Amino acid sequence: MKAIEANFDGLVGPTHNYSGLSFGNVASGSNRAQASNPKMAALQGLAKMKALHDMGMTQGVFAPQERPDIHTLRRLGFTGSDSDVLTAAGKYSPGMLASCSSASSMWTANAATVSPSADSADGRVHFTPANLINKFHRSIEHNTTGRILAAMFPDETRFAHHQALPESEYFGDEGAANHTRFCQEYGDAGVQFFVYGRAAFRGDKPAPVKYPARQTLEASEAIARKHLLTQERVVYAQQNPDVIDQGVFHNDVIAVGNRELMFCHEQAFLNQHAVKDELTAAMGGAFSVIEVPTNRVSVQDAVKSYLFNSQLLSLPNGETLLVIPEECQNNPAVWDYLSELVEQGRGIDRLQVFDLRQSMQNGGGPACLRLRVVLNDAEREATNSSVLMSDSLFTTLNGWVEKHYRDRLLVDDLADPQLLMESRTALDELTQILNLGSVYPFQR
Repeated sequence: MKAIEANFDGLVGPTHNYSGLSFGNVASGSNRAQASNPKMAALQGLAKMKALHDMGMTQGVFAPQERPDIHTLRRLGFTGSDSDVLTAAGKYSPGMLASCSSASSMWTANAATVSPSADSADGRVHFTPANLINKFHRSIEHNTTGRILAAMFPDETRFAHHQALPESEYFGDEGAANHTRFCQEYGDAGVQFFVYGRAAFRGDKPAPVKYPARQTLEASEAIARKHLLTQERVVYAQQNPDVIDQGVFHNDVIAVGNRELMFCHEQAFLNQHAVKDELTAAMGGAFSVIEVPTNRVSVQDAVKSYLFNSQLLSLPNGETLLVIPEECQNNPAVWDYLSELVEQGRGIDRLQVFDLRQSMQNGGGPACLRLRVVLNDAEREATNSSVLMSDSLFTTLNGWVEKHYRDRLLVDDLADPQLLMESRTALDELTQILNLGSVYPFQR
């Protein structure tokens, strides 16, 4: 059955700030305490969504979380009015308040793992929100993420929504940032590629020393079972622990794939030659790899530029497009390599550069911002059409951002009760624009 790959980008929330919460994410730590610009961040993200829509891609909008998260702060013992809760948290535990105010849900690559109906035994699209237990500020996202996904994909005969995995380090799940699907045509049965950083129940596998491995093998295996995947068409691979220790906190910082092509660094995986052989065999030989050598682009340059946190897209005209951040163009080694790649026609036809600096300074590039969902015609019709990008939605959301967002935010501002009111007012209006219903705690 004919199918397309839709991209659902995270809409940056009103509390976008630089709190430096993500240990192991070099950009997040290095920009800690700088002033952020939530308005610019949201507009930059919308511009990317609209540009891909204009290229003929199916593009959707993924709503942000409610922040500051008063519900979680109350669970942690803060009492009184909402204003009292914010004041007390800001005074006694500013780090906790920052964690409960993070706009990190903008990176929807971490929102969930998605398996298309062509791969699932029951013929439905399967969604499992990621538990994100490695970082507290992200571990509080999955309940609202599940409600938003259910509002976006409401037809239970076509879409299966699962609970997140148990909230334990043994089942650390970081969503689609460590998952890729390969296929020839999107509607064909594909090969699902799960990448993990460590094995929780097996002591014979190496692990990073400096930074944490966020995805476990056991979590990836559980997702494959929940999504009713044919095990012969599932490939598991371990990230190279040495590159995790260099700041490659997710696989999508060192590799990206689409259709029958994988674009990766030569140091991406442990036993990389065997990984390529297994993927080629699972794909019946219809598979190719663009492997970037270290002597052309170092791991450090790949992390700084987010070269592999790019979007590898198949355009309606048949071209293969690589969507990259400006940082790639500004890095001589990376830009020289990419220019040569396109000029020589080695699998990528075009480059598209975007200014995503507000996201990049917190450690998230183009691929971090999107969740990929393969949909056939019937599933596309069953999707909540209000979340799909159009000229009118783009205009509406730009006006919404201009109306509700601040253009400067410091970490100290997170305790301001007015920011909470501004955020809730904005999100309440957004749920009406996107026809999501009551997905936020303050609405329930």
